[in-house]
Amino acid sequence: MSLTVVGSVAFDALETPFGKRDKILGGAATHFSLSAGYFTDVNAVGVVGNDFGEDEWAVFERHNINTDDIQVVEDGETFFWSGRYEYDMNVAHTLDTQLNVFETFDPQLSENSKNTRLLFLANIVPMLQKGVREQSNAEFVAMDTMNFWIDSMKDAVIDTMKVVDCIIINDAEARQLADEPNIHKAARKLMETGGLKAVVIKQGEYGAALFTENSFFALPAYPLESVFDPTGAGDTFAGGFMGYLASHDKIDEDTMRRAMVYGTVMSSFNVEEFGTERVDRLTHEEINQRFSDFKRFTHFEEILFERATSA
Repeated sequence: MSLTVVGSVAFDALETPFGKRDKILGGAATHFSLSAGYFTDVNAVGVVGNDFGEDEWAVFERHNINTDDIQVVEDGETFFWSGRYEYDMNVAHTLDTQLNVFETFDPQLSENSKNTRLLFLANIVPMLQKGVREQSNAEFVAMDTMNFWIDSMKDAVIDTMKVVDCIIINDAEARQLADEPNIHKAARKLMETGGLKAVVIKQGEYGAALFTENSFFALPAYPLESVFDPTGAGDTFAGGFMGYLASHDKIDEDTMRRAMVYGTVMSSFNVEEFGTERVDRLTHEEINQRFSDFKRFTHFEEILFERATSA
């Protein structure tokens, strides 16, 4: 039972209506790893500079995440992103992006990372994603992407999509990638174009949907009264989804549906505090309680309606 993730390990500076943090641990591979680590063994593949200190490494160590494949560039600085959110938490306003060592990131998998059962290709250049897929022996591979890559190198995104099993993207990205305004049509088109087994479309505060060859499954977001910081929520969702799949020998429709619930649960914790703060100190009891909550508030009895006829 094992899983590899390839993506960014970063520092973030964040500002929302509820507070700010000047420099905290972030990055797609980080958020994914912490989430997935509650379900399975995780190998993280990324790159950092020599400014990545003991406190940051300690977060990975606490969750038993294998960091052997995180390269350290001794004379470099770690990828940095600064952003601000207004009350519409679905929109991030980028203030500063410094790629630093991430600009020349060339992911190389060790034998250990090559041979995990599952692989997640976080949001990096699509050609690099495809190169990583070619290094891996994983039996189930999922990928992420973003509107920038779809705008600038759509063909490369599609080429990568053709060598994976699942794509996990948000609704705007799905529409853009498929050239379809309706997400149901977009998902079907992506499956046909890429030969995918599954398409997962995230819809922020409105939940997430799973499309497979013969079925559709959707969930609302977990109801929260306070959302402090949505940064990394999508990667945290993907970590819960892929981590749960990695913990099972068989990946079928039922397993993927439960994985959707766990992905949604994990992302709900992520947004409650800044960066990795909340997910870092989660317990399995808390996770399973929210899973049970989902079963309770999405369950209903099938009682078919028949209108009474007048005499």
